[in-house]
Amino acid sequence: MKKITTLSVAILLSATAAFAQSETPSTSQTTPAVNTEHNAGAPVAGKNSFTEDQAKARIEGAGYTDVAGLKLDDQGVWRASAKKDGADVAVSVDFQGNVTLAK
Repeated sequence: MKKITTLSVAILLSATAAFAQSETPSTSQTTPAVNTEHNAGAPVAGKNSFTEDQAKARIEGAGYTDVAGLKLDDQGVWRASAKKDGADVAVSVDFQGNVTLAK
């Protein structure tokens, strides 16, 4: 009898866990942490959560090379010098992940 009770409880718990995992999570968040579309007003000032390595990776991912002097300014924008198509340029990465030529 003890085995049947233990087995019944185990089956019940397994079924409950399976139903709990099948629920679709709901969220009210409508804006992504990283913007995947170019923002014409970039760079946008704001609290930046990118690390230096992440900011450098974003710049390199946008086609820039030889990224140097990467610094976070008082507006929350990462700024650096880099090269693109052989030309020296100043670039920036804002908190939305927009990579632009620095203004």
